[in-house]
Amino acid sequence: MKLLHIDSSVLGAGSASRALTAGIVARQQRLHPGIEVIYRDLAADAALHLSPAHLAAWQGQAVNDAQLGADLTKGGAYMQELFDADIIVIGAPMYNFSIPSQLKAWIDRVVVAGKTFRYGPNGPEGLLGAKKVFIASSRGNIYTPGSPAETFEHHESYLTSILTFIGLTDVTVVRAEGLAFSPEARETALAKAHERIAAIAA
Repeated sequence: MKLLHIDSSVLGAGSASRALTAGIVARQQRLHPGIEVIYRDLAADAALHLSPAHLAAWQGQAVNDAQLGADLTKGGAYMQELFDADIIVIGAPMYNFSIPSQLKAWIDRVVVAGKTFRYGPNGPEGLLGAKKVFIASSRGNIYTPGSPAETFEHHESYLTSILTFIGLTDVTVVRAEGLAFSPEARETALAKAHERIAAIAA
């Protein structure tokens, strides 16, 4: 088995989402001894944002820029890692009501027509399936349904939607929110999230 572990927080050791992904990965290693872990730190080694040069290269134009060539190779590796993985763990802090731009750049490389989804007579069809996804979600405010800030939530909803679009429908969100309210609130939210991680059965 293979596990793809993705972190996207820019906060390093102070990151709540990184602490949660580490916990989820450790839990999976206990449940599946010998599982191979592939790690991507998108904040430390981010892909470039899409550009006209990327689109031209994908349409067959020669690549003469070394930086672009390296970035296209990185995007190809992202795609292969996603296909190879049996379990995917994504660290996704909320930045300005959505996901980090580094994670969006990863999404732009793996959500590709003809590879991870296709259009047919009945509309789009996701081509990835039979994979388990865990999202480690961290948020300073509270955005769950019924909360005053619910309408600002374009974070988990976006990420789960895009994963479903490419066929990844078995998604579990491990959430720690209200982290900015106080040190005590942060500690309580993280403790509850780690309790949920400890209860993961597969």
